[in-house]
Amino acid sequence: MSTYVYAVTASSHPPLPEGMGGVGEPPMPVRVLKEGDLAAIVSDAPEGLRPKRRDLLAHQSVLAEAEADGCVLPMRFGSVAADDAAVTEVLADRATHYKERLQALDGKVEYNVKATHVEEAVLHRVMAESPELRALAEANRKAGGGSYDDKIRLGEMVAAAVKAKEAEDAAEIQRLLAPVTDAVSVGPESTGWLVNVSFLVDRGTADGFLAAVERARQSLAHVDLRVNGPLPPYSFVEPGPAEPAGTTAGADAGAQ
Repeated sequence: MSTYVYAVTASSHPPLPEGMGGVGEPPMPVRVLKEGDLAAIVSDAPEGLRPKRRDLLAHQSVLAEAEADGCVLPMRFGSVAADDAAVTEVLADRATHYKERLQALDGKVEYNVKATHVEEAVLHRVMAESPELRALAEANRKAGGGSYDDKIRLGEMVAAAVKAKEAEDAAEIQRLLAPVTDAVSVGPESTGWLVNVSFLVDRGTADGFLAAVERARQSLAHVDLRVNGPLPPYSFVEPGPAEPAGTTAGADAGAQ
């Protein structure tokens, strides 16, 4: 049977509660595979696993329990290896990397920040910042709305100004937040978000990071900032903890 991998940790990590269940219905018993100074928290992988709410929560629950007693390198939901031997082989092959990551991520959490423009507010902002746009809009108004070509031209200029503002605001958000974090990981672009960035934050300074987010909200009133966290530091384990032949990666348990 294939092996579902929740996390990589040190072999000295305190044992998990007896009888702990993971993904699957009924829940698959969680166990630990050790290889030298490292260990992998695993269970058997159920057939036909999908990112259903029950299994996503089970994955997160195992990580939360493990993190309570020490640092772990979290795997994303759906990480499956061919068998136990494939997992321990990767632990041995990549021991140096895992040990370095465990040391670097000890006491750290991840906050994911996404941002969108507030449409009406950003339109006001770009118009206020561009005399050319204001002049063209005023000329169209005085001409009863302007010709078809004038309307098209104004629309294209506004769209270009908003696009430029997206890039400007994305850079500004990172500039404001990066100084109070330990590392930054830019997520994949997705429709609708001008920012999708994860920040690595020391647990002890999380309040300072959240205060910086509030300051960013105040200075960028035309931007809707959304924060998800604290999360296991998924985005800072890469290259990923265990991706042996036959491994698959599913939906992100961090729901970023």
